[in-house]
Amino acid sequence: MTSSAPPSDLRPIDRLLAIMARLRDPESGCPWDVEQTFATIAPYTVEEAYEVADAIERGDLSDLKEELGDLLLQVVFHSRMAEEQGAFAFEDVARAINDKMIRRHPHVFAQESYASLADQKDGWEALKAAERESKGRNQSLLDDVPVGLPALTRAVKLSKRAAGVGFVWPSAKEVLEKLHEEVEELEAEIAAGDLEKARQEMGDVLFVVANLARTLDVDPEDALRFTNAKFGRRFRYIEERLAARGKTPDQSDLAEMDALWDEAKVAEKA
Repeated sequence: MTSSAPPSDLRPIDRLLAIMARLRDPESGCPWDVEQTFATIAPYTVEEAYEVADAIERGDLSDLKEELGDLLLQVVFHSRMAEEQGAFAFEDVARAINDKMIRRHPHVFAQESYASLADQKDGWEALKAAERESKGRNQSLLDDVPVGLPALTRAVKLSKRAAGVGFVWPSAKEVLEKLHEEVEELEAEIAAGDLEKARQEMGDVLFVVANLARTLDVDPEDALRFTNAKFGRRFRYIEERLAARGKTPDQSDLAEMDALWDEAKVAEKA
């Protein structure tokens, strides 16, 4: 059974809500949409957020518009499923974020003032801490740092929370010293042939790297995305130069490819 789409003269957000309600209709909706749950949709939500970040990284505003729409659909999808369970609706989601933004910006919507941007950030964290305390369900300062975050991002947030109460190395110098210490421990486990302990030490190295990124006010995910893109450019250069020689990478060797890698570096700098 088919039915016409919601009228186009509706406000775009109202039309999107109506479309989702139709898709989730148990009798006339889309079988795939109907069978979805919060858990099955969550991976798509994460994926769409990454695609938004990718469009921003590429500076493609046309693509960004489309990806933001896909991300908005995820919010509408989750809200619709919650509404079907009588938990909350899209309007409640919008109302909650409205209230939160006003509450967290007293320097804009109330009489609060901050002497500097650093003071404003401290005020923001204090407000968040007060919100956590008011909920009364977190026993640890770290409890509400989402487990589902990318591991590097979560490491930064965990160390930032700890730093907020003084559990922090005083400068980047001390963090680098700790990084060298962790690398030495990793080297020792690799030399001993204990791969399980090496895996654990690798985690320690990455956590300290994330802490160093926080200390330097660098987003490690953003920094790694930049390096991934750089690696991709340089490896494609290798492939192109080998193709000009009638070869593929698997027909080459490390020495040849490494020399071409150095060429790619020089070309980028030029």
